Amino acid sequence: MSAPLTEIILSEIAARGPMPFRRFMELALYHAEHGYYASGRASIGRRGDFFTNVSVGPLFGRLLARQIAEMWRVLGGTADFTIIEQGAHGGELAADVLGGLREMFPECHEAARYRIVEPFPNLAARQQGRLRAMAGKVEWSRSLDEVRVPAGVHISNELPDAFPVHVVKWTGSAWCERMVSAQDGQLVFADGEISSGELRDACVRIPGPLPEGYTTEVNLAAAAWIREVAATMERGFVLAVDYGYPRHEYYAPTRTAGTLSAYAAHRREPDPLARPGEIDLTAHVDFDSLIESAAAAGLRLEGFTDQHHFMVALGVEHFADGAHAAERRAFQTLMHPQFMGTAFKAAGFSKGLAAATPLTGFRFARGQADG
Repeated sequence: MSAPLTEIILSEIAARGPMPFRRFMELALYHAEHGYYASGRASIGRRGDFFTNVSVGPLFGRLLARQIAEMWRVLGGTADFTIIEQGAHGGELAADVLGGLREMFPECHEAARYRIVEPFPNLAARQQGRLRAMAGKVEWSRSLDEVRVPAGVHISNELPDAFPVHVVKWTGSAWCERMVSAQDGQLVFADGEISSGELRDACVRIPGPLPEGYTTEVNLAAAAWIREVAATMERGFVLAVDYGYPRHEYYAPTRTAGTLSAYAAHRREPDPLARPGEIDLTAHVDFDSLIESAAAAGLRLEGFTDQHHFMVALGVEHFADGAHAAERRAFQTLMHPQFMGTAFKAAGFSKGLAAATPLTGFRFARGQADG
């Protein structure tokens, strides 16, 4: 017997015809009752389905606190300062950032309010439990539309990679879209026409030449998201950390199957259509597209680099002064190229500032975007 979400998807296909993969991924991850994230089923850490920077321990958040405190100083040390986080999951990053600010930058901690944007009640409840001791510091909103602040920093760790993506295929002469259809009660891929003008325009920007059958993803949701982020603040910064590539690497001719992946218990699942709502779906971030969309939204790129150089730039003085063994191991995991150091990238943007702002996290920048 099929799982409930599979039946829901099959019913929609029966009523409306094949759906873009973007719609399938939206249901698989964010269906209110059965979605992988919305239901609270997502499990992070060594015993979960996937591993993040936060899983390593508090060091990632503490190093981000250093960058946030510097951004606060650039904004004039304002007393009206908001840290906005999306994709907060269990609230661990919020706890680590606030703990780092309290210990190392008490004046910034005193000025800051922390706003978590969380559309899913069960995740908000989990975060509230985790952050109970910081209840006077942390607020919640259901959407970015509810957030308007004079000065702030928006942070996210592994967020755009979870946005629903379109999957497209090069036929040798044109792009087609990989749709999700049904066959004998099973979900299957089928080729179809490009489903929107916006997607067609995005396909035109994919660099070639490419081999026939080349399959990849287009993340249109990221452009809409960065516009919403830019609208939340009059002045401030945006800091996004995620795994991804600049455009020429993302769409390399040898990357013939794209970056779309499905994971459960740290193992890659061969079929992304199997077990919707029970496994994680993700695609890498095209950072050039994100940077271009940010510029169109009024954000200025202040830095882009791989996580290795970002972490070293923020942590080198701290570790020069000595650190205990657990911190050194965590730092190695975060920055080492064989672990998370090259797969993950950091992009920093500013809004409403008169001039470009050198930020400590990007002082050793490598891996620049194409643009």
